[in-house]
Amino acid sequence: MSGLDLAGKRVIVTGAAGGLGRAFAEAFAREGARVMVADINLAGAQETAAGIGAAAIAAQVDVTSQASTVALAALAAEQLGGVDILVNNAAIYAGLERKGFESIDESVWDRVMAVNVKGPWQMTRAVAPHLRAAGGGAVINVSSATVMSGSPEWLHYVSSKGAVIAMTRALAREMGNDRVTVNALAPGFTLTEASLGLMEDAASYGITRGAIKRAAGSDDMVGAALFLASPLASFITGQTLIIDGGRQFL
Repeated sequence: MSGLDLAGKRVIVTGAAGGLGRAFAEAFAREGARVMVADINLAGAQETAAGIGAAAIAAQVDVTSQASTVALAALAAEQLGGVDILVNNAAIYAGLERKGFESIDESVWDRVMAVNVKGPWQMTRAVAPHLRAAGGGAVINVSSATVMSGSPEWLHYVSSKGAVIAMTRALAREMGNDRVTVNALAPGFTLTEASLGLMEDAASYGITRGAIKRAAGSDDMVGAALFLASPLASFITGQTLIIDGGRQFL
């Protein structure tokens, strides 16, 4: 894409072993950026990085751990020469059972909150000194359009992604003086390996409720991330961009 000016940028993408994370990492690399492909699943991260080539480096990270996130940020700064962009994509999504709020196990609730809410905070805190050292940059948090629809029987996931939107607004206010923008993406239902296991007839779900009558794929999400990370969006911060094909919520 012309005008994005992402060539040479140093990017960390978490949760990049597959799905949207992999798509984000590949897209930044296509624009000439160097990418740290991070995931708790090291083998998956290595597979993503191998598919990208020399522009990508794989690393393992547990986003719930301060020590792990600090180590990843330091490794990225060392291997990439600094950090300009952080994409907080890691989240628990696949494997969650849809249950009424009274039936959700407390341990599952705590794990979802640890990864989906604590994780972006830990990663942003770890990367912030490197963004300041670079003279500014961009943080992109991945939320979900389920926050707008209030998807039933998924309270742990919906609540965690609502917290990501609130965190985005608060971080934007705190990091503005460092010339760091903080924005969120809220994808609608997207056809990935993870999402297909969560819902029967997933394709029609995406088609019938949208103004655009087709299912969304990973490639539909990457343009927004590239834009928000680029100089074209340097005066946009604290915002949430819903990418759902004009889905009807109510």
